[in-house]
Amino acid sequence: MKNYRETDPEFAERFEQFAFEEVVNEPGQQLDEVTRHMAILATLLGCQGAEAFRLELPCALDAGVTPVIAKEIVYQAVDYLGIGRVLPFLDITNDVLVSRGVPLPLEGQCTTTMENRLEKGAQAQADIFGPQMLEAWKTSHINRWLAANCFGDYYTRTGLTLAQREMITFCFLAAQGGCEPQLTAHAKGNMNLGNDKDFLIRVVSQCLPYIGYPRSLNAIVCVHKAAEG
Repeated sequence: MKNYRETDPEFAERFEQFAFEEVVNEPGQQLDEVTRHMAILATLLGCQGAEAFRLELPCALDAGVTPVIAKEIVYQAVDYLGIGRVLPFLDITNDVLVSRGVPLPLEGQCTTTMENRLEKGAQAQADIFGPQMLEAWKTSHINRWLAANCFGDYYTRTGLTLAQREMITFCFLAAQGGCEPQLTAHAKGNMNLGNDKDFLIRVVSQCLPYIGYPRSLNAIVCVHKAAEG
């Protein structure tokens, strides 16, 4: 942890022991390394932990997160956090990738056109939340944007599966707080795609050191609500 072992040795000792040993190795709460690092990256975006993100991204890449996966996490965050909060993380990601010799831009992952993004986005919504979503875009211009932009522009991209995209969305929402209705809905969306209650609780557990106890406990409440609904 930077120079904190010298400037704040007691804090560094306890934080590192908790975050990098206890949490990572807690029986029944473990994730595979790629998934764990994906969740942490998304969580750090959600809580605006830019400096921690800069430290985490190289660790994630070393653990098997590909440059494409890292970029897709950042791109999708725009719909849930807004470009005002995401732009610094895009710059950090580009800086880290360039420093590691990764040529930019990466290979394109887009699968839609401006003509079919609404149709394809509505279908992605239906695949996650149910067939009623095929018509939901007609209820307002915001819902039309949601289908065409959020889902048609991003969820339809390659590089991540739908289940992975729902998992990182869950992390964005849990980490920023104040989005409990949407967090509950996306917890249910995760479950519809096979990311069950136990998996989501493991995700929250692995991200707890980065967002603290209040938002983590709120997220677990939302997971339980989604499982009961």
